[in-house]
Amino acid sequence: MIKIVTGVRRCGKSYLLFMLYTEWLKQQGVESSHIIHIDLEDRRNKKLRDPDYLMNYIDSKMKDNDMYYIMVDEIQHVAEFEDVLNSYLKIVNADVYVTGSNARFLSKDVVTTFRGRGDEIRVFPLSFSEFMSVYEGSKERALDEYMTFGGMPQILEHASESKKSEYLKSLFENTYIRDIKERYHIKNNEVMDNLLDVVSSSIGSLTNPTKLANTLTSIRHENINNKTTNNYLEYICDSFLMERVERYDVKGKRYIESPYKYYFVDLGLRNARLNFRQLEKTHMMENLIYNELRVRGYNIDVGIVQVFKNNSEGKTTRSHLEIDFVCNQGSKRYYIQSAYSMPTEEKAEQEEASLRNVNDSFKKIVIVGDDILVKRNEAGITTMSIYDFLLNPNSLEL
Repeated sequence: MIKIVTGVRRCGKSYLLFMLYTEWLKQQGVESSHIIHIDLEDRRNKKLRDPDYLMNYIDSKMKDNDMYYIMVDEIQHVAEFEDVLNSYLKIVNADVYVTGSNARFLSKDVVTTFRGRGDEIRVFPLSFSEFMSVYEGSKERALDEYMTFGGMPQILEHASESKKSEYLKSLFENTYIRDIKERYHIKNNEVMDNLLDVVSSSIGSLTNPTKLANTLTSIRHENINNKTTNNYLEYICDSFLMERVERYDVKGKRYIESPYKYYFVDLGLRNARLNFRQLEKTHMMENLIYNELRVRGYNIDVGIVQVFKNNSEGKTTRSHLEIDFVCNQGSKRYYIQSAYSMPTEEKAEQEEASLRNVNDSFKKIVIVGDDILVKRNEAGITTMSIYDFLLNPNSLEL
């Protein structure tokens, strides 16, 4: 299988291959001459961006029948890269690994492009447990810093808050945004910037391209159509900066096309986009839980539960209750609610209402921001702290 390592830029894809995995291969006895590294972002390797030149270069390095480990960084710089990689599928002593930062021609088409011979390996920024493993301080302080500055690996190299802030702002503007604008030849830069601001301000809120187009139209006092916002949202998601989550009718067992929710792959990047102005713990914790679930490999939907009640006039009314996350992994399913604070019984009932109306036996969990002991009520709903959830890899089974 061709291993395609994807993820947002600067999250550690190259380090995973060129440092960690390479060192592991050497420990297993693989000779350095059988590990072929190619960095296509390096200007010195510009010639290797030509597909035929790249193939000739790799072939010249393979001088015997022993296994060769071929690692190509940022494969999207190569035209017709699919043909290059497919050319090595039948070479039995070629084990190919590539990194890429654009889902449009990697993640989305990985199955068809490589005819069932490609595996996508998704790399995320550091999880909180990874961040905590090198953090010097309390878990409370660590979580506050993590929710503010996120888990991009290089953030740990900066000691002061000002340096962290500068790094994230520069990364967002000079790497991600410039990359998107150049790749997709975006001419209306201000609309893209306005859209990013709006979406960053409303993480975890239901929206759609039409609603966002109307918002931008009112901001800019010019007509912005929903096709433009839809395209721009796709570009942002294709660059792994954000992910779109669809709604799922739990009882009806069907997807509801619109509206959607959007979450940032890293809270530090989201906060940097807003100049660290809107640090609402409720929305940030929801995004944080989403990211942790994705790191653990779950497929996630926003759950909708229809509830029917009789009003004072005896008429049946219908309402919709929301479950923050419906998490699926094989035969496993969990219903998860994010509740930063539940100070009263009334608030607890409000948060649990959607879970109580799901008529199946899958586990139902409420995650709170307080450091509490894990507890389970008469309805079978588990309540746990954000710390237990994030730091215990088996937390969903507590």
